[in-house]
Amino acid sequence: MTFKVKSEQLSFAGKQSVYTHQSSSTHCEMEFSIYLPPQAQHKKCPVLYYLSGLTCTQDNVTTKGGFQKYASEQGLIIVCPDTSPRGTNYAMEHDSYDFGSGAGFYLNATQAPWHETYRMYEYIVNELPDFINSNFATDPDRCGIFGHSMGGHGALTIGLKNPDQYSSISAFAPIVAPSQCPWGKKALSGYLGNSQADWKEYDATELILNGYKSPNKILIDQGTADDFLKEQLKPELFSQACQKNSQRLELRMQPGYDHSYYFMNTFMQDHIKFHALNLDSQ
Repeated sequence: MTFKVKSEQLSFAGKQSVYTHQSSSTHCEMEFSIYLPPQAQHKKCPVLYYLSGLTCTQDNVTTKGGFQKYASEQGLIIVCPDTSPRGTNYAMEHDSYDFGSGAGFYLNATQAPWHETYRMYEYIVNELPDFINSNFATDPDRCGIFGHSMGGHGALTIGLKNPDQYSSISAFAPIVAPSQCPWGKKALSGYLGNSQADWKEYDATELILNGYKSPNKILIDQGTADDFLKEQLKPELFSQACQKNSQRLELRMQPGYDHSYYFMNTFMQDHIKFHALNLDSQ
């Protein structure tokens, strides 16, 4: 697979780069950013995938997330893919912020026309890691995943379904039960159809209830002043499922914090350290 360099900058003695490449999963040009800490110049490093939320691209967290300093300190490679295919221009693809462009929901669509290119699960789980591990100084046996909102949903579902690949999972304000919230119902029905059984394959709460587990404790930070907390995010449902099926979970309800990057910046260091400890222990 060939790729193009879009940008490269030094950051905290490491290199922050953005690349584009033609994807066989989504059948379009995809963009991702990667931060290589200074340690990657002389040894293989653990890799952490960050999945972004609705309306975002890789650029949002790369420029506003503030993870580079902490990744440099901990020797972690951070990979930030896009949220959905670009340039497909299906009917209704750009009509709303919570479906279509910028809202791929990290699943493999089965409904026309989305099934042709909206295959972000395949891209994140198989194609992108193969590419990253082949071209950068990663240790593929030490890999974690985290994300925000829709990306938190992606991190939880992908991590739970692939525990041998992602041994460390965390999330900021994730959509934990998309089958039970407006954002999720719109996306799951549009991409997968009306089968509730198909929806459960991309619902973190349902996965826990059906026996999926992470080998390590899962960390979730959720702001109590988040405008989406009660209607869309519902962290209590995931917490209840984890208690029922003995999945270790640290759910931290952070007083006064909202859904923004100010919230994520505040706790980004904690999440980077959390993953570094999990991945260093392997």
